[in-house]
Amino acid sequence: MEPSPSPAPAPPALAIQVRGLVKRFDDTVAVAGIDFEVRSGQCVGLLGPNGAGKTTTVEILEGLQKPTAGEVRLLGRSWEKDEAALRERIGLALQETRFYERLTVEETVRLFRSFYKQGLEVEEAIALVRLEEKRGAHSVKLSGGQRQRLALAVALVSDPELLFLDEPTTGLDPQSRRALWDVIEGLKGKGRTVVLTTHYMEEAQVLCDQVIIMDHGRIVGQGTPAELIASIGGDQVIEFATTSAFPVEAFADIPTYVSHHPRGEGHTLTVKELHRALPGLLSAVSSRGTQLRYLSTRQATLDDVFLALTGRSLREDNAS
Repeated sequence: MEPSPSPAPAPPALAIQVRGLVKRFDDTVAVAGIDFEVRSGQCVGLLGPNGAGKTTTVEILEGLQKPTAGEVRLLGRSWEKDEAALRERIGLALQETRFYERLTVEETVRLFRSFYKQGLEVEEAIALVRLEEKRGAHSVKLSGGQRQRLALAVALVSDPELLFLDEPTTGLDPQSRRALWDVIEGLKGKGRTVVLTTHYMEEAQVLCDQVIIMDHGRIVGQGTPAELIASIGGDQVIEFATTSAFPVEAFADIPTYVSHHPRGEGHTLTVKELHRALPGLLSAVSSRGTQLRYLSTRQATLDDVFLALTGRSLREDNAS
């Protein structure tokens, strides 16, 4: 008699549940009724242009603001009934954290560890963010990347089940950014849940299991990075500019053309088959009596998704 097949494993518990979330400031609607879920052990990226409602949503999740309407549950609990318990189970790392300059790395982490009933050993938290060699250094002597890692150690010292990271790698050099990515990947490997806000699309594409894009207080796109990239209908992107005006109606003549967005003085085209689209574009440019100033091709990315959904580039929007 053949053994019966093993039952399918139960899906992981939900770390975050948001239902009908609304936040108003007088006559301004910052969040206009959104719903989403995040499973335990996932990294979710919350992206949006300035004024999209992203920051307000995160602050409500963190318990820093109260919603006007709707329901938020973290780890099966609510801020209204379980604030003290939730404070013990979540961690926050802000974009910029100022520490007391006369405390060393070890003293700073030890101070924050004292705020919690249980958590990591101080040495373990320091090791997680690879600051062992700087444990005796005062915070004022740390580089930007090292200060960000100290902020992360402080957020991790309670051994949180849910971690909020607000632009954790802004202003860091590539090496420091990659080091923080490794730490976040390690947290995911331990089953921790991470909510990440970032304006680095490559960061979201590498780290996030799920991406939520907001605009004007609503969710305009949601899914895995691969699903979102596939949703814009083209795998390849052509960026170009011409020496004189190039008519928008000419794009319809380009084989496998999907969409077009102006960018600066040039154009960004999304196409399905680059080997067919590129000769068509070159022919269209030549036939209209103009010349190329520059041309480049690449794979579609989350930045192209963001541009398609909001009409803006996330990095350009945050730099403005």
